[in-house]
Amino acid sequence: MNKKEKLIVLIPALWASLFDVVITIVHQSKDYWNGNLEMANEGNPIGNFIMKNHVLGIFVISFFWLIVIGVLGYYLPKKYSRIFLLFVLMVHSLGASTWIIPNYGFWTAIILILFNAILFYKIEDLINKELE
Repeated sequence: MNKKEKLIVLIPALWASLFDVVITIVHQSKDYWNGNLEMANEGNPIGNFIMKNHVLGIFVISFFWLIVIGVLGYYLPKKYSRIFLLFVLMVHSLGASTWIIPNYGFWTAIILILFNAILFYKIEDLINKELE
């Protein structure tokens, strides 16, 4: 794969991660943003720990994680990169769903997961056509 293709395949995983981060930020309580760090609401134990130590923790860990996704997704061998990026897409679809279902309903989460699956395979089709 060339550089352009390596960057394009990052899109679904980065999108799902960013969406999960944004919905997590949006649904933190007012108390959390006012400095009561014990009100951090995050299922990931690492993220929860960081959020409970600083109000900007979610931004720091999210920025770091997006960089890790980009670096690993770009530099791992193709087979491992695709597995890693699909894993990231699935995990962040699940993470976002934990916010979506109680706040927006079951079917909204299903639509997000369907959208993410379509995006993943559209990118795959695009890359595979360019390789032919």
